[in-house]
Amino acid sequence: MKTTFILIAFLIALPLSACTAEQAYLSGQGWQRNQCNRLPDKAEADRCMSNANTPYDSYKQQTQPERR
Repeated sequence: MKTTFILIAFLIALPLSACTAEQAYLSGQGWQRNQCNRLPDKAEADRCMSNANTPYDSYKQQTQPERR
């Protein structure tokens, strides 16, 4: 319940702030790291943390459509 409230508040506040896409991504990474730390299985937590530590530039390259 608390996590849901925080996520909703974040989604409402995001468009109101003048943050860049990179800042929003980094904020989301922080939230994801907190969630990874709650996982009881170490291997799963390590995989989660690996994804949460993906640099913004790498994320951006992975998500942009290929230009021809």
